[in-house]
Amino acid sequence: MGTALRTPAPRPELYRFSRLDYLTAGLYVAVAGFFAVFGSLLAPLMLRLSPNPAVASYSVNLIFYGGIGILALAAVRRIAARDLRVLATRPWFSLLMVPLAVVAMMILTAILVAVTGPPQTSANQAGLQALMQQVSAWLMVPLLVIVGPFVEEYIFRHLLIGKLSRRVNVWVCAGLSVVFFAALHIIGQEALALPVLMPYLAMGAVLVFVYVWTGKNVMFSYFVHASKNLLAVIFLYAIPPDVMEQLQKVQG
Repeated sequence: MGTALRTPAPRPELYRFSRLDYLTAGLYVAVAGFFAVFGSLLAPLMLRLSPNPAVASYSVNLIFYGGIGILALAAVRRIAARDLRVLATRPWFSLLMVPLAVVAMMILTAILVAVTGPPQTSANQAGLQALMQQVSAWLMVPLLVIVGPFVEEYIFRHLLIGKLSRRVNVWVCAGLSVVFFAALHIIGQEALALPVLMPYLAMGAVLVFVYVWTGKNVMFSYFVHASKNLLAVIFLYAIPPDVMEQLQKVQG
């Protein structure tokens, strides 16, 4: 597969796993797994941050992703700077291909959901919708559009494909990236069904494709991911809660 951008030849030292990579990825997996398994038991402690469960949940997520985001930025800063310079050489490419990639993601999701059954809302999506009903959009954007996508692109694209592919076949890495990315968003789901899983598989597949297609440009996949999340935030805030409930009843 040819690449869409003339990304400089990879510098081997930038694609070796560093201690900071291991620390960041280890903390991410450990904390995410801990909350997935013991989240309900931690609810009383979370409420100490705020008597409002939504504010408490938002605060915990912001602290978690903010802390991991700082470590991820420190670990990937040189590659991120290089990738931004590459994108700056072809600004029209980014302006055109980012929205096209988001549209392709939506189309692929619609196809996969149509094939596997009626759409269903995942526990992750339901939680976000409930959170958005009580937290301002201006507070959700930093978490869902800026920090969250950056952390996930660092973990699931840069580490699982960019760095791991030096030791494992790149297509095996791509498959692991898609599966683990989807698993993150449905972990803890009591009743797992294909229509719940498919949107995340579609999203992960498109993000993997654009990452590899652009010569492992992590900032391009980040912009696609952030744009998709921004569109979701706008969509969820634009639809009144009562209308959203009616739509979910019709889907169910």
